[in-house]
Amino acid sequence: MLTGDHSSWGYTASTGLGFTHESIVDAHFEACAPHYRAALDQVGIRSDWHVLDAGCGTGAFLPWLADLVGPTGRVSAIDLAAENAELAAARIRHRSLGCAIDVRQGDILNLPYADDTFDAAWCANTTQYLDDDELARALGELTRVVRPGGIVAVKDLDASLITVRPADPFLFTDFFRYAARTPGYARQLLRTRDLRRHLDRAGLVSVRQRTMLIEHHAPLGSAALRFYTLACARIARQATDLGLEGGWKPFLDPDGSANPLRDPQGYISEGNTVAAGIVPPTV
Repeated sequence: MLTGDHSSWGYTASTGLGFTHESIVDAHFEACAPHYRAALDQVGIRSDWHVLDAGCGTGAFLPWLADLVGPTGRVSAIDLAAENAELAAARIRHRSLGCAIDVRQGDILNLPYADDTFDAAWCANTTQYLDDDELARALGELTRVVRPGGIVAVKDLDASLITVRPADPFLFTDFFRYAARTPGYARQLLRTRDLRRHLDRAGLVSVRQRTMLIEHHAPLGSAALRFYTLACARIARQATDLGLEGGWKPFLDPDGSANPLRDPQGYISEGNTVAAGIVPPTV
């Protein structure tokens, strides 16, 4: 799971995985909250269900999951980073979410739950950290712990749709294509629209997939400006260190007036893909 390039992406949690620290995870969630809610709502989670939030981070999805399953439902959550699991548990202690919720630290490659425990599993912004073999193993685990007829749903970032204006619109595309020449995080961020194929291979049926374009126009809101200036600065530093040509310099200073995201005509987009399938009946 831990590819050698994660330190260059920064914002690592105790797991060593890039962009998993609470400061950047929560900023991204806040910037994209309406789109994330729309992604979750299309899965088909119902009241009374027991749902697993696999790779829950700091628990930002938990209030929405609690809302969907209602007071007679239940939500379980798990995250690899112990500190993120603790923050998620604190989130539910400090809010009355209206249903039973339990949070623990653990690995989605070896889920600590019995077969057929859940009616659905939701896995958001997590498969990007798995290589293809690990993704197959994780989907196998999610399929194992969800009952026949239940739903396995995966949401993740599609980096191929990242572009910034008024900068060169292909600047970030060129970076990801270059960085993805070797196995690692960049390649996995470009794999997202293949999720349907991976769910098919895992044996799920009635698999469906939808990709949404998330757009932010100037003036960017405070959350979007905070997240994207920091994230773009980390990518710009990598591109500069790799010797890539292009207009990276303005991105290196998140607070700089020349940063394209602070331009009166500033714009940034990213993609989010949701793939969901049904666990087939047992033979």
